[in-house]
Formats: sequence, structure tokens, C-alpha cells
Amino acid sequence: MSMQHTVVFSLTHARGSAEEADFIQWAKTTLTSIDFVKDFVVNQQVSPLSDYTWQFSMVFDDQAEFEAYNTHPTHVMLLETRWAAEVPSAMQLDFVVKA
Repeated sequence: MSMQHTVVFSLTHARGSAEEADFIQWAKTTLTSIDFVKDFVVNQQVSPLSDYTWQFSMVFDDQAEFEAYNTHPTHVMLLETRWAAEVPSAMQLDFVVKA
């Protein structure tokens, strides 16, 4: 059963800034370098009803791949470096894909 991992988050950077664009591109490049990350999507929030401004979504073939992603050195490096410093707020949602 495939898994969809989604995280919504806000950044410390101003909307539309070069720093914001750099973080998004760096994170996308970093995460998609992990072989089993599939269907990686970046979305930008436009609703004033949410404080989260960005969303990353990706799919894994199964629970084992998702668990391997969570401990993958590249993912851990992302979390411990720029993510920890530049993401003040985030929410993670993980789903089993049903259709």
C-alpha cells in the first residue's frame, strides 16, 4: 500500500524573498535526491485562513520506504540544518493511499 507524506509549513523568510525561493529550491533538490521519494510536489498556500504558506507532498511505495525516508541521512541532514533554523511552524500529515 502506498503512502502519501505531506508537510505544511511556514518559513522565517518574507513571502517572495530570494531567501524563501532559495530554501524551497534547496529542499526540493535535497529531498528528491532520495531515490524512493516519488511524485514530489511543492504547493504555495494562498488562503488567508491558514498561517502555513507552503506544502511538500511525496509518495512512497509502502510503509517500509516511508520509515526508511524518516531515518535517511539526507532527510535527517535537512531537518537538523536549514529546516530547524528556517521553519518555525509545521504540521505533518501521512496517509495510506486508497484510490
